[in-house]
Amino acid sequence: ERDLLSMEKEMLGIYISGHPLEKLRKQIEQQTNVSSIKLKELANLQSTVLDEGEYVARKNEYKDGQFVKYAGIITSVKKKYTKNNTIMAFVTVEDLYGTVEIIVFENCYNDSSKYLVEENIVMVEGRLSLREDEEPKIVARTIKPFGEDKQRILTIDINGMEEPEKDKLRGLIRFFHGERNNMPVQIMEDGDLKPCGAIYLTDDILKEFQETVGKERIEI
Repeated sequence: ERDLLSMEKEMLGIYISGHPLEKLRKQIEQQTNVSSIKLKELANLQSTVLDEGEYVARKNEYKDGQFVKYAGIITSVKKKYTKNNTIMAFVTVEDLYGTVEIIVFENCYNDSSKYLVEENIVMVEGRLSLREDEEPKIVARTIKPFGEDKQRILTIDINGMEEPEKDKLRGLIRFFHGERNNMPVQIMEDGDLKPCGAIYLTDDILKEFQETVGKERIEI
């Protein structure tokens, strides 16, 4: 089936008998927080007549620099060397609704180059780049095969921790609980691992946990 779809795309420029991501639709919806159609709507807001309240609400849904997770199939990879002789790439990733351009700078490129192959299905984590008169883009932080991180768990060792520190930790877990895309949290104490909810984890949030309980107590 995948070979057939690949041939259709190569010969006709579109998929005819299906889409490589159709069977992953539910997983993608659960593990991402942005899609090409959402970004297309965002780009069209300026030219769309909306009630002022609705416009503000939709405009505030996504912001420049916001952390996002986007998944799709790679359709194009264009490598380039900068003036500083560092490598970067412009990667086009297609989801079930359209395409988004992913900007990959050197550090991310070095970590993910083996995955940057046409027809690979990948998960992109990074920051939104929203500029006037330009299509929204994503500046990648990590690019990995889709589904690779499904079992990631944040483990916190609370052995020997004082009660005030535990209270701060409980508050952090409650505060950073999101509506979706949460990473499970488990507590290690006296050799036992106990589930303790889930949080929407970013680099900044992880840093806050590390500063609160100690970097050595946290493992993903």
